Amino acid sequence: MRAVLVSAERTLEFVDIARPDHPGPDEVQVQIGAVALNHIDVWGWRGMAFAKRSLPIVAGAEAAGTVVATGERVRDLAPGQTVALYGAQTCGECAACRDGRDNHCEKINNIYGFHIDGFFREAINIPARLAVPAPHGIDVVSAALAPIAFGTVEHMLFDNARLHEGETVLIHAGGSGIGTAAIQLAKAAGARVITTVGNESKVDRARALGAEHVINYRSERFESRVRKLTNGKGVDVVFEHVGRDTWQGSLLSLRRGGRLVTCGSTTGISAQTNLFLLFQQQLRLIGSFGCTRENMRNAMDKMAKGQVRAVIDSVIAVSEITNALKRLEDRQVFGKIVVQL
Repeated sequence: MRAVLVSAERTLEFVDIARPDHPGPDEVQVQIGAVALNHIDVWGWRGMAFAKRSLPIVAGAEAAGTVVATGERVRDLAPGQTVALYGAQTCGECAACRDGRDNHCEKINNIYGFHIDGFFREAINIPARLAVPAPHGIDVVSAALAPIAFGTVEHMLFDNARLHEGETVLIHAGGSGIGTAAIQLAKAAGARVITTVGNESKVDRARALGAEHVINYRSERFESRVRKLTNGKGVDVVFEHVGRDTWQGSLLSLRRGGRLVTCGSTTGISAQTNLFLLFQQQLRLIGSFGCTRENMRNAMDKMAKGQVRAVIDSVIAVSEITNALKRLEDRQVFGKIVVQL
């Protein structure tokens, strides 16, 4: 079967690999239907790694597909079902996994498409517990956004930042994949949404998703505008995933006792923190990584109910992946790029 390999820095190869055998007793075999691109794909393609790994490696960290075969002990999945695939091969045995918190698994070098072979292939055998069934009416493209785009945001906003109705949240990079998801999920929860974007072409589109105020951070200081919009108080929550370029402004945008939740660092992994501001304003800084399978289920249920929708920049063929990664690297997207297999 065909697969997409990262074979060297900024080098993809389209090759034939062996098709998987019949799934093991606790596995399902999934025909991959759609793979969504993320910054972790860009990092892997650029040769970046925060843990040891070896090349070549099959790319693809976020995907969905159709169950085509099940192992003999699998009871809750059947051929023909659409499933979203959890993005890491967790152990299922440690205390965190047993508690449903797979993103706290003690086995950390396990992210599909980054540490281990990923989803850019025609079919894969995967532990059945990591295949999350999509509700009726959710197609494979929308389901492909559940593991990272929507699941990550569910975990950040609600499990970690505890955002609730009536609060104000600042969402950075509102045109990104997780930014478009965050705007919708926060709005559906009854929060007031302020978002930043990098160019004027994204302003109206971000507002259409539910943002009450959209700030072009390239033409004005977002922290000053946030203070004006909140009568000098600041926001309750900052949804941060940009990193160095926005970090200090994000802290200045928080109200006393505010919470900053972060899952990424696309502009750099090191940033200065004003410790006086941190303790004097009693701010809370929260790191967030990945999601739980319950987050994925919740996100797809909200899609099925029409509370949120998958925002798709483009659906492309496998042959267009390199150009798509360059667009993602340059932030020339609004929503998600999805590769349909």
